[in-house]
Amino acid sequence: MATDVVPPLRRSLIVPLSQADAFDLFVRRIADWWPLATHSVGRGAAVSCHVEPSVGGRVFERARDGTEALWGTVVAWDAPWRLAFTWHPGRAPASAQEVEVQFVELVAAQTRVEVVHRGWDRAGERAAPMRARHDEGWQIILARFEALSRGETALPAPRGPGGCNA
Repeated sequence: MATDVVPPLRRSLIVPLSQADAFDLFVRRIADWWPLATHSVGRGAAVSCHVEPSVGGRVFERARDGTEALWGTVVAWDAPWRLAFTWHPGRAPASAQEVEVQFVELVAAQTRVEVVHRGWDRAGERAAPMRARHDEGWQIILARFEALSRGETALPAPRGPGGCNA
């Protein structure tokens, strides 16, 4: 079995929501917490992002003018336990990584959300720097998800230029 030269990126956080509510916030309400102004293909032009709820569904953003940019495709849908999708915003699908998100209910209103972003070697020589940028990106993105899960309305501001098509 081959191993990746560039290791998977792993993030984990605990949110004060049931498993079903955490899954719903991540999928159905992604546009409420995703920092589109800095972490999208269209940057300032992107006004919403969506996850279509089934295997084969699109993960995409929509711009003010109605154009859409594909971020990836859902490859696993096991609500409310697990979601996985390819990840290639602004890039060719052949260079896609995979993002897997698991929702592990700890108690009635507390869920651990585990994110694994793998497949960096498909990016060739850009793999290590791309992973480093995404490591920073996932940190702020998940901080915003966590803040919204607690009912906060002032979400953490993104740092740096961001961008999904790095």
